[in-house]
Amino acid sequence: MAANIVGAFKPSMQNVVKTSKILLVGAGGIGCEVLKNLVLMGFGELEVIDLDTIEISNLNRQFLFSKDSVGKPKSHTAKESVLRFNPNVNINSHYGDIMDTKYGSAFFNKFKLVINALDNKRARSHVNRMCLSCDIPLIESGTMGYSGQVEFIKKDFSLCYECSPKPVPKDYPMCTIRNTPKEPIHCIIWAKFLFSQLFGENTEELVSMEETEDETEEKLSARDWAKANNYDGQKLFKKIFYDDIDYLLNMRDLYKSKSIKPRKLDYVYLNGVKSEYAHEEESKILTLPQYISMFIDSITSIKEKLDQSKKGYLNWDKDDDDFMNFVVASTNIRSVIFGIEIKSHFNIKSMAGNIIPAIPTANAIIGGQIVIHGLRVLEGKYPRCQTVYLRGMPNHKGEIIVKDKIVQKPSPTCTTCSTEGHIVLAVNTFTFTIRQFEDLVLRQRLNIVAPDVLIDGRMIISSDEDDELDLYSKTFSEANILHGSKISVDDFLQNYRVQMLVHHKMKVSDEQPEFELFNNSDDVDKEDDFEQEEYDDECHIDGEDHKFIYVKQEESSNEEMANESDEDNFSSVEEELEETELFVDAGAVNDASETCIKITNVCSITEDNTLSIIEEQSAEVPADSQDENNEDDAKDNFEIEDDAKDNFEIEDGAKDNFEIEDDAKGDFEIEDDAKGDFEIEDDGNETNLELKRKAEDNVDTTETKKSRSSTDE
Repeated sequence: MAANIVGAFKPSMQNVVKTSKILLVGAGGIGCEVLKNLVLMGFGELEVIDLDTIEISNLNRQFLFSKDSVGKPKSHTAKESVLRFNPNVNINSHYGDIMDTKYGSAFFNKFKLVINALDNKRARSHVNRMCLSCDIPLIESGTMGYSGQVEFIKKDFSLCYECSPKPVPKDYPMCTIRNTPKEPIHCIIWAKFLFSQLFGENTEELVSMEETEDETEEKLSARDWAKANNYDGQKLFKKIFYDDIDYLLNMRDLYKSKSIKPRKLDYVYLNGVKSEYAHEEESKILTLPQYISMFIDSITSIKEKLDQSKKGYLNWDKDDDDFMNFVVASTNIRSVIFGIEIKSHFNIKSMAGNIIPAIPTANAIIGGQIVIHGLRVLEGKYPRCQTVYLRGMPNHKGEIIVKDKIVQKPSPTCTTCSTEGHIVLAVNTFTFTIRQFEDLVLRQRLNIVAPDVLIDGRMIISSDEDDELDLYSKTFSEANILHGSKISVDDFLQNYRVQMLVHHKMKVSDEQPEFELFNNSDDVDKEDDFEQEEYDDECHIDGEDHKFIYVKQEESSNEEMANESDEDNFSSVEEELEETELFVDAGAVNDASETCIKITNVCSITEDNTLSIIEEQSAEVPADSQDENNEDDAKDNFEIEDDAKDNFEIEDGAKDNFEIEDDAKGDFEIEDDAKGDFEIEDDGNETNLELKRKAEDNVDTTETKKSRSSTDE
């Protein structure tokens, strides 16, 4: 071994190599190369952990494994293989998940260096946070095809794994998958769902869209329908690719604006179909009859495996030829129906299995660079641990391996390694639930393992299973988490803390995500701007459409609110509604600079997320009150002043029809057809208000109409 060769290392480094404990996370393509290199270099204290077992598809690049190893844990098998190279090394192997609570700070603190050879973002983020928490150097690595990189991560010295944003896996709307596929990946996902419905454990979400005309008739699941027809391949083909497509075509509105409609495959294709695909290469595109034959034959073979299964169901495996043939055939038949480009067996397998191409030589190069970085880290030469890149093609200098000039410093806006960073969470607070927050945001997106969540000192999510908070079904608004609320998230296992600012955002369509995350450097709407934002959501109250403005009220009297800046464009309501979040029906709004908004309805959100009127007002708010006696009646009597530059008309069809005319002298005449006629006269010098109500007699409006015509002219 290199450590035993005189002159291979400095005397001081020889002992460091032999005694330093190294943790290798991952024993796959890169992990096998790194473990082999560490053993041959003479590192004496190693531990390796991996969650996976060996599959047939691993054997072409993970050379520590053989056919006899299939089904065995990768970590244990890799250990046994490298001990044949150097039986003197002390290796502990762990078959488990690095995110398990038993691999906490006490476990990580044993090591001088941690090496990541992982293939998923969530585990990488976890190891990154654990190393930052324990202040242990981390070497991060990865390959994709002919490209790869090696990064050095050290607390307060370099960028961490989460300093730069990572691509978010794309989610596809289920309605697109089931009804209107546009890309090959849509058909692939649909085909995997279909496999699950016919042969798998999950039978809840139906791929088939056909429904019975009689709503009282119980609808059979895809599995039950297949069983009832003894998994007859021809009947399944007719049901899935003819009857169900016919049902979709009868939904006229579904394809009304679509340029491409699905076409039914006439089941005459089934006549004379032969199995001509068996010996074709996986890279070739077959004919439609060949894919139909593949579909029928695969069902027969899978049915036999289903009958032999003790569990009563099958788990889809990309390395099972029959399973893969079913998905390939189903994908391409559906692609033909919807006019989508068909793909080869090889391409579909890559997409269906989420396979990232791996090249053994790329893994070997990156594995060597990792060990070189490791030696520099143990020697304390951190500045020499610049990020190294393996290029798929030589650059203009002819270089394939390039590196950064310096080690990049930590990002000040990083929410993981910086104390200044925070996250903005944009959600619809009236529909987004606490359970969605934990599952989708904290665990899936932020990779938090054991979250404790506080808002204003109140715990809403606990990592302790004994804490029964009973808030998971509540929406943010029901849990009093509103626009501008600050949420504190703490993961005790990762020693990770993050502050989140809630930004209410209406979800416009199903195509948009349930939530969005921004760091504090992103351009998001400010809170003050948000409170004046007007939504185009239509709500029906008393059979009429209304437009609403979100209002957050503070503790203040109506008089104080009436004197606030006109730029706010919203008004206060009764004191009993203080400290509540409301949607206010804006009613009729004019553009006069000194005119307050007229509010006709104040509405609250009920438990079923509907709006109900809690107060009605049909009054006007004066910008300036010259009559001291009007101060106490400010809630009921409002005056609209106009600077006589514009004539305007305000109509409210929901409650009252108002017409306001303004001549140059300051005389106003207002008609109220619903409650009576009011006339307000102003002599131009003093504000003399005369109120005349004619409740019993018919009012002759001839003069009024003449005046109106004269003014309009």
